[in-house]
Amino acid sequence: MWAGTAAEPGNLGPVSEATNADNSEPTSGNAAKGRSAKKSLAVNLGIYTFARLALVIVIAAVIFGSGLTFGVKVPVLVAAIFAVLISLPLSLLLFKQMRIRVNESIAAVDEDRRTARADLQSKLRGEDGKK
Repeated sequence: MWAGTAAEPGNLGPVSEATNADNSEPTSGNAAKGRSAKKSLAVNLGIYTFARLALVIVIAAVIFGSGLTFGVKVPVLVAAIFAVLISLPLSLLLFKQMRIRVNESIAAVDEDRRTARADLQSKLRGEDGKK
């Protein structure tokens, strides 16, 4: 009835041969690669975010500390705002390699998604490569 299997009460069987419901192996070899790319993206993005936040904290501390050195009381909020404004262009220069790694990781995740989507669409059309 469905893809060569007999229908029994309570057992509908697979909808078509394009589905992988009756097989235990993953539908594509990209499953491990996709997790690896996502993990790499998470790690690289975490490192880059931590580095940028650390830069903001260091610059805010320098602003606040230099104010105390010269006898000027600088509010913490003002120091934080100026630290963010200063760290934006500075982080582009200082953390260029980290930013490039994050961009490469994003591209890898996007490619994995594109491949998985194309694979799914071909399976839905019945073009799963099995003859």
